[in-house]
Amino acid sequence: MKDLIEAGIGILIAFIFYTILGKISPSLLLIFNFFILVVLYFAMAKGEVFSACLGTICGLIQDSFSLGIFGVSGLTLTLVGYLGGFISKKINVVPLKRTFLFLFLMASFELLLWSGLYILIFSEMVNSGKGLLFFQPLSSAFLGSLLFPFLRKIKGVKV
Repeated sequence: MKDLIEAGIGILIAFIFYTILGKISPSLLLIFNFFILVVLYFAMAKGEVFSACLGTICGLIQDSFSLGIFGVSGLTLTLVGYLGGFISKKINVVPLKRTFLFLFLMASFELLLWSGLYILIFSEMVNSGKGLLFFQPLSSAFLGSLLFPFLRKIKGVKV
């Protein structure tokens, strides 16, 4: 039950940041992906099944903000959640450099998968916001690698 409450709080915080950034400037939504940070945090902490289910929820919430087809982000975040949980069980991704690399690779994979599905479904190129979308994996990984050690310290997790 504690895990569900923590995941709910994480989703709520991501939702709030997503809403605030969308009101400030829609182009900021192209640079940061808060929902993938929630999914990958729980992938590292709880494993692949929990994070895959969380990825579905986060992706569908993220899809509700877009004007595209409902479910594309849900599918991609589900796959990233499962893969992230699987990889984090096999490899220690807790050290800062590995956390950054792990987050960067997972966010890049999610963006690549999402772009591929978008192109397949709409038969048109992705609107990259003058290239800002391509900075999303880097900026999300940077933000997550700063945030995750702080969250571990708050929770009292010994690394």
